[in-house]
Amino acid sequence: MATTNDLKNGLVLKLDGGELWAVVEFQHVKPGKGGAFVRTKLKNILSGKVVDKTFNAGVKVDVANVDKRDMQYSYLDGDDFVFMDTETYDMVNIPRSTVGEAANYMLENTVATVAFNEGSPLYVDLPAAVELTIAQTDPGLQGDRSTGGTKPATLETGAEIKVPLFITTGEKVKVDTRSGEYLGRA
Repeated sequence: MATTNDLKNGLVLKLDGGELWAVVEFQHVKPGKGGAFVRTKLKNILSGKVVDKTFNAGVKVDVANVDKRDMQYSYLDGDDFVFMDTETYDMVNIPRSTVGEAANYMLENTVATVAFNEGSPLYVDLPAAVELTIAQTDPGLQGDRSTGGTKPATLETGAEIKVPLFITTGEKVKVDTRSGEYLGRA
Protein backbone atom coordinates (compact mmCIF):
# COMPACT_ATOMS: atom_id res chain seq x y z
CA MET A 1 0.00 0.00 0.00
CA ALA A 2 1.09 3.53 -0.75
CA THR A 3 -0.46 6.96 -0.38
CA THR A 4 -1.35 9.39 -3.14
CA ASN A 5 1.84 11.31 -2.24
CA ASP A 6 3.86 8.34 -3.58
CA LEU A 7 2.26 8.41 -7.06
CA LYS A 8 4.63 8.76 -10.01
CA ASN A 9 4.56 8.06 -13.75
CA GLY A 10 4.80 4.37 -14.60
CA LEU A 11 3.58 3.15 -11.18
CA VAL A 12 1.02 0.32 -11.54
CA LEU A 13 -2.01 0.41 -9.23
CA LYS A 14 -4.61 -2.26 -8.39
CA LEU A 15 -8.03 -0.60 -8.50
CA ASP A 16 -11.67 -1.62 -8.93
CA GLY A 17 -11.44 -5.22 -7.82
CA GLY A 18 -7.92 -6.05 -8.99
CA GLU A 19 -7.73 -4.33 -12.38
CA LEU A 20 -4.22 -3.04 -13.14
CA TRP A 21 -3.83 0.64 -14.07
CA ALA A 22 -0.57 2.44 -14.92
CA VAL A 23 -0.14 6.09 -13.91
CA VAL A 24 0.40 8.12 -17.10
CA GLU A 25 0.17 11.60 -15.56
CA PHE A 26 -0.44 12.98 -12.09
CA GLN A 27 -0.84 16.43 -10.57
CA HIS A 28 -1.08 17.43 -6.91
CA VAL A 29 -3.70 20.19 -6.49
CA LYS A 30 -4.09 22.43 -3.44
CA PRO A 31 -7.15 24.62 -3.97
CA GLY A 32 -7.66 27.73 -1.87
CA LYS A 33 -10.85 26.28 -0.45
CA GLY A 34 -11.30 22.63 0.49
CA GLY A 35 -8.87 19.76 0.84
CA ALA A 36 -5.96 18.91 -1.41
CA PHE A 37 -6.33 16.18 -4.03
CA VAL A 38 -4.38 14.37 -6.75
CA ARG A 39 -5.63 14.42 -10.34
CA THR A 40 -4.36 11.43 -12.36
CA LYS A 41 -4.60 9.98 -15.83
CA LEU A 42 -4.58 6.17 -15.66
CA LYS A 43 -4.17 3.60 -18.45
CA ASN A 44 -5.67 0.13 -18.12
CA ILE A 45 -2.83 -2.35 -18.70
CA LEU A 46 -4.98 -4.99 -20.41
CA SER A 47 -7.42 -2.92 -22.49
CA GLY A 48 -5.34 0.22 -23.08
CA LYS A 49 -8.29 2.41 -22.02
CA VAL A 50 -7.24 5.78 -20.51
CA VAL A 51 -9.34 7.42 -17.77
CA ASP A 52 -9.05 10.45 -15.50
CA LYS A 53 -9.35 9.71 -11.79
CA THR A 54 -9.15 12.00 -8.79
CA PHE A 55 -7.92 10.88 -5.35
CA ASN A 56 -8.14 12.84 -2.09
CA ALA A 57 -4.68 13.68 -0.71
CA GLY A 58 -3.26 11.06 1.65
CA VAL A 59 -5.64 8.27 0.57
CA LYS A 60 -4.06 4.81 0.49
CA VAL A 61 -3.86 3.09 -2.90
CA ASP A 62 -2.95 -0.53 -3.63
CA VAL A 63 0.29 -0.77 -5.64
CA ALA A 64 0.73 -3.84 -7.85
CA ASN A 65 3.96 -5.80 -7.61
CA VAL A 66 5.48 -5.38 -11.08
CA ASP A 67 8.72 -7.11 -11.98
CA LYS A 68 10.48 -5.64 -15.05
CA ARG A 69 13.05 -7.79 -16.83
CA ASP A 70 15.20 -7.31 -19.92
CA MET A 71 14.26 -10.00 -22.42
CA GLN A 72 15.39 -10.76 -25.96
CA TYR A 73 12.81 -11.48 -28.67
CA SER A 74 13.76 -14.84 -30.20
CA TYR A 75 11.07 -15.92 -32.69
CA LEU A 76 7.37 -16.04 -33.53
CA ASP A 77 5.58 -19.27 -32.52
CA GLY A 78 2.12 -19.22 -34.10
CA ASP A 79 0.46 -16.16 -32.56
CA ASP A 80 2.89 -15.96 -29.61
CA PHE A 81 6.17 -14.09 -29.40
CA VAL A 82 8.90 -16.10 -27.68
CA PHE A 83 11.22 -14.07 -25.46
CA MET A 84 14.36 -15.24 -23.66
CA ASP A 85 15.31 -13.82 -20.26
CA THR A 86 18.78 -12.31 -20.71
CA GLU A 87 19.89 -13.40 -17.21
CA THR A 88 18.35 -16.85 -16.67
CA TYR A 89 17.91 -17.86 -20.34
CA ASP A 90 14.32 -18.99 -19.60
CA MET A 91 11.97 -18.90 -22.60
CA VAL A 92 8.57 -17.19 -22.20
CA ASN A 93 5.68 -17.16 -24.70
CA ILE A 94 3.89 -13.80 -24.79
CA PRO A 95 0.62 -13.45 -26.77
CA ARG A 96 0.36 -10.90 -29.59
CA SER A 97 -2.32 -8.99 -27.65
CA THR A 98 0.15 -8.38 -24.79
CA VAL A 99 2.99 -7.32 -27.12
CA GLY A 100 0.67 -4.83 -28.84
CA GLU A 101 2.14 -2.08 -31.04
CA ALA A 102 5.71 -3.11 -30.10
CA ALA A 103 5.35 -5.98 -32.60
CA ASN A 104 5.61 -3.43 -35.45
CA TYR A 105 9.18 -2.49 -34.47
CA MET A 106 10.72 -5.78 -33.25
CA LEU A 107 13.18 -7.92 -35.13
CA GLU A 108 14.67 -11.17 -33.88
CA ASN A 109 17.26 -10.53 -31.13
CA THR A 110 15.68 -7.19 -30.16
CA VAL A 111 16.05 -6.56 -26.41
CA ALA A 112 12.93 -5.19 -24.71
CA THR A 113 11.73 -4.66 -21.15
CA VAL A 114 8.89 -7.01 -20.21
CA ALA A 115 6.75 -6.25 -17.15
CA PHE A 116 5.35 -9.19 -15.15
CA ASN A 117 2.72 -9.31 -12.41
CA GLU A 118 2.39 -12.56 -10.46
CA GLY A 119 4.21 -14.45 -13.23
CA SER A 120 2.07 -13.28 -16.13
CA PRO A 121 3.37 -10.74 -18.67
CA LEU A 122 1.63 -7.34 -18.65
CA TYR A 123 3.28 -5.40 -21.47
CA VAL A 124 6.41 -5.13 -23.62
CA ASP A 125 8.33 -1.85 -23.59
CA LEU A 126 10.82 -1.13 -26.41
CA PRO A 127 13.55 1.54 -26.43
CA ALA A 128 12.28 4.99 -27.53
CA ALA A 129 13.85 4.61 -31.00
CA VAL A 130 14.93 1.64 -33.12
CA GLU A 131 16.88 1.33 -36.36
CA LEU A 132 15.11 -0.58 -39.15
CA THR A 133 15.60 -1.05 -42.89
CA ILE A 134 13.11 0.16 -45.49
CA ALA A 135 11.85 -2.99 -47.26
CA GLN A 136 9.83 -1.18 -49.94
CA THR A 137 9.00 2.39 -50.94
CA ASP A 138 8.27 4.12 -54.21
CA PRO A 139 11.28 5.88 -55.77
CA GLY A 140 11.66 9.62 -55.34
CA LEU A 141 11.34 11.93 -58.31
CA GLN A 142 13.73 14.52 -59.74
CA GLY A 143 13.46 17.66 -57.63
CA ASP A 144 12.42 15.96 -54.36
CA ARG A 145 13.79 17.92 -51.42
CA SER A 146 14.46 17.06 -47.80
CA THR A 147 11.93 19.67 -46.67
CA GLY A 148 9.23 18.39 -49.04
CA GLY A 149 6.39 15.94 -48.49
CA THR A 150 6.26 12.39 -47.33
CA LYS A 151 5.45 9.01 -48.86
CA PRO A 152 4.51 5.62 -47.39
CA ALA A 153 7.26 3.09 -46.76
CA THR A 154 7.15 -0.50 -45.50
CA LEU A 155 9.70 -1.48 -42.85
CA GLU A 156 11.42 -4.88 -42.71
CA THR A 157 9.01 -5.80 -39.88
CA GLY A 158 6.01 -5.17 -42.15
CA ALA A 159 4.90 -1.95 -40.45
CA GLU A 160 4.12 1.05 -42.63
CA ILE A 161 5.40 4.56 -41.81
CA LYS A 162 5.66 7.93 -43.58
CA VAL A 163 9.15 8.92 -44.74
CA PRO A 164 10.53 11.92 -46.67
CA LEU A 165 10.53 11.68 -50.46
CA PHE A 166 14.33 11.23 -50.70
CA ILE A 167 14.40 7.93 -48.73
CA THR A 168 14.93 4.84 -50.90
CA THR A 169 14.41 1.09 -50.49
CA GLY A 170 17.21 -0.56 -48.49
CA GLU A 171 18.10 2.47 -46.35
CA LYS A 172 18.32 2.19 -42.56
CA VAL A 173 16.14 4.68 -40.70
CA LYS A 174 15.42 5.57 -37.06
CA VAL A 175 11.79 5.13 -35.99
CA ASP A 176 10.09 6.37 -32.81
CA THR A 177 8.50 3.27 -31.22
CA ARG A 178 5.89 5.30 -29.29
CA SER A 179 4.42 7.19 -32.25
CA GLY A 180 5.70 5.30 -35.32
CA GLU A 181 7.26 8.48 -36.74
CA TYR A 182 10.36 8.67 -38.92
CA LEU A 183 13.20 10.31 -36.94
CA GLY A 184 16.02 10.33 -39.52
CA ARG A 185 18.53 8.17 -41.28
CA ALA A 186 20.44 5.70 -39.15
